[in-house]
Amino acid sequence: MSISFQSARSPASERRELAHRSGAGVDVTLYWQPILDELLVCVRDERHGAHFEIRPSRNLALDVYYHPYAYAKESRRAA
Repeated sequence: MSISFQSARSPASERRELAHRSGAGVDVTLYWQPILDELLVCVRDERHGAHFEIRPSRNLALDVYYHPYAYAKESRRAA
């Protein structure tokens, strides 16, 4: 497990949730970070103990939100 400490005005604290869905032990959330003007899809899979984040381009954001595992390998390669 990794723990990060962030200041009160960090971009993470400014995240705005745009969409969230949950089912079968998987939570997927789409955020917008207004300070950075970036989108972020966060996936937490309790079945496999996995957590990952993807920063999609605007034109792919909803597709990544609905199909994050299709983009998970790309996300790990970029990290």
